[in-house]
Amino acid sequence: MDANVAVGFLWFVAFLFSTTVHEAMHAYVAWRGGDPTAYHGGQVSLSPIPHVRREPIGMVVVPLLTALTQGWAVGWASTPYDPHWAARHPKRAALMSAAGPAGNLAIALVAFALLKVGLSAGWFTSAETVNFHHLVDWRDGGATFGGELLSIFLMLNVLLCVFNLLPLPPLDGAAIAEIFLPRAMAEQLGEMSRNPAFQMIGLLIAWQVFPYIADPLFELVLKVVHPDESYS
Repeated sequence: MDANVAVGFLWFVAFLFSTTVHEAMHAYVAWRGGDPTAYHGGQVSLSPIPHVRREPIGMVVVPLLTALTQGWAVGWASTPYDPHWAARHPKRAALMSAAGPAGNLAIALVAFALLKVGLSAGWFTSAETVNFHHLVDWRDGGATFGGELLSIFLMLNVLLCVFNLLPLPPLDGAAIAEIFLPRAMAEQLGEMSRNPAFQMIGLLIAWQVFPYIADPLFELVLKVVHPDESYS
């Protein structure tokens, strides 16, 4: 298998799993908070099947195409919820929104811990050249399946967590921000978040802003993984 295709497939697998966890966390916290909408839709599940059924284009088609042609995966997913429940319980709704990025953060921490264990045990070494899917080399030099998969899981989930926390509709950060705003402003932001036109504007702004965040995030992750190394 071509190396680029293999890396692209790893990105797709990581995206599918990470997005499933993200949406399942939304659904679980909403269910526990009194909104069974996603529970009845089958989204309280770590199986990707119910999430793919809801968003087949965003969960499979687009991420698979981008992974195999661009070398990294991008896509989208969604979890149904009751907006009237969210309006009545803004703090619970904010927790529901925060749960998705929290799931991504948990995956990133597990991947980070496994990379550090591998480095401490001598299975991995510092990479001579680094990128988003290659943070470590195998002990005998060169790329390793395990190292690249963990690198992808770490970087993808850091990026997903931070991207979704941007306070722009329809991202999770907008719903979280509502609890810190005066009631009237929070209600206006909530209405905007459900408006398709404002959702599109918010996504366009997020895509313009995020490239300025991604590189510093990569440098931060690299510094935490290899605190004694200097990469230029």
